[in-house]
Amino acid sequence: MKYLVETNSLCKQYGNKFSVKNLNLKVRPGCVYGFLGPNGAGKSTTMKMLLGLVKPTLGEIQIFGKEIREKNRMEILRATGSLIESPSYYGHLSGRENLQIVQTLKGAEQKEIDEVLSIVRMEGQQKKKVRDYSLGMKQRLGLAAALLGRPKLLLLDEPTNGLDPAGIQKMRELISDLPKHYGITVIVSSHLLSEIDQMAEDVGIIDKGRMIYQGSLRKLHDKAKGSIHIHVMNPAAAISVLREQKEDYEQNGKVLIVPEREDIRLAELIARLAGKGAQITRVVEQQKSLEDIFLKLTGKQVSL
Repeated sequence: MKYLVETNSLCKQYGNKFSVKNLNLKVRPGCVYGFLGPNGAGKSTTMKMLLGLVKPTLGEIQIFGKEIREKNRMEILRATGSLIESPSYYGHLSGRENLQIVQTLKGAEQKEIDEVLSIVRMEGQQKKKVRDYSLGMKQRLGLAAALLGRPKLLLLDEPTNGLDPAGIQKMRELISDLPKHYGITVIVSSHLLSEIDQMAEDVGIIDKGRMIYQGSLRKLHDKAKGSIHIHVMNPAAAISVLREQKEDYEQNGKVLIVPEREDIRLAELIARLAGKGAQITRVVEQQKSLEDIFLKLTGKQVSL
């Protein structure tokens, strides 16, 4: 199948306000899909609709090639794991005892507990009471619980929220390994651009409930390529050369902006401009970051 998860014109309306509007989500099998947007953009609501925790106002949801309906909802959810908001646990029980409860509820095999503890690298802390766990360990225990039942799809809503840098790094490594080593497709939401940049292959950017970009992260990086700002005393002469060379350019007063290029091609262009009397005063390379792209798309600053 082309997409493991696909939505068609998905909407959720509360009163007169749409939390999610006409969302067309397309998640390829075997990838980490980064669901990125500012806080309040509609990420959590979308994930809850995918899990059947919130009923859509309009639109369709297909998971594993099947449209979610009341009669097949449980069959689909059995092959889906999730970690939405804070993980639930019994503090007076050990990590392993908490997983045994989840394993029983899911009807998973007993041996899976050892498997998921190994995946989240918590074999050494499994007998410790959960109330004595750090926040990072609780998040990893929540991930372990979500992995019980060997899901084909995993939905993680802001899984690094509140973690320290070491905890963030561990969680990031765990998530990145899931498709490669275990064949699990992961949808991970975040408002942290650097998080998604280091984990995901595909990305969907949502703002005010609408999808404003969806595609490969590589293409988003291509959009972030830099430019060369050439400051000149004689813009008319410079523009004449650029038009003659059929160069793409923008003008901002006495600054001509051209796409970045290899050093040899830049040197050739500068020589032509100088030879035609453009009177170059300086040449500056401007790098556009993913942060700039996100800001341009959403009009909002996003956390680094």
